[in-house]
Amino acid sequence: LGTDRLKRRPLLQFGDELWKNPQKFHQAGSVMLDREGYRPNVGIILINGRNEVFWGKRIGEHAWQFPQGGINHGESPEQAMYRELWEELGLRPQHVRIVGRTRDWLRYDVPRNWVRREWRSAYRGQKQIWYLLRMVGRDCDVCLRATDHPEFDAWRWHDYWIPLDSVIEFKRQVYQQALTELARLAFRSGRAKGCASHGDDEEQKVSPVPDDSRPDSVSPAP
Repeated sequence: LGTDRLKRRPLLQFGDELWKNPQKFHQAGSVMLDREGYRPNVGIILINGRNEVFWGKRIGEHAWQFPQGGINHGESPEQAMYRELWEELGLRPQHVRIVGRTRDWLRYDVPRNWVRREWRSAYRGQKQIWYLLRMVGRDCDVCLRATDHPEFDAWRWHDYWIPLDSVIEFKRQVYQQALTELARLAFRSGRAKGCASHGDDEEQKVSPVPDDSRPDSVSPAP
């Protein structure tokens, strides 16, 4: 996608845009949907040593959001998270530590007027697993141009409780749910000042995300 195309696209992730453009859908390959019409997706809340969150400005737009992206066929949510982390922030696994993730899928519906008529009977929106990551690298490790299809053109650290009125309306509830559920882990594991150096913390062990037939039951690392 060229810069001009990115500037014109609506405030939705690439996975949502596929359903507004069937030709782009076929070019992008298969997109997984569950039985209810939700596309599996991951969201990332990246925090620093002051428990501030990474807040990214969408390229060419006056809109800010957390990193997120669809889970490709054959990927686990954790694999998708690390891929999105590289594609959108230019960070590798050694730059972050997994603190925890949401126990269940969090869902949001995409308004029907955002979806092409021919897809409305199949596609409803996104279901997301949200990961809480702690930055153990340096700010200069962030590279928004790691790939030739950047998502953000600026970023900053923001207070953990971001103002929800700055988030597109149909995503606000999911943002609130993810921030609230993961807050206890963020503030329990936080440091008073500064960031950790590479490798000074033991990485949390996170079990696989189950299918929808049973609830997720992952606990944070002690």
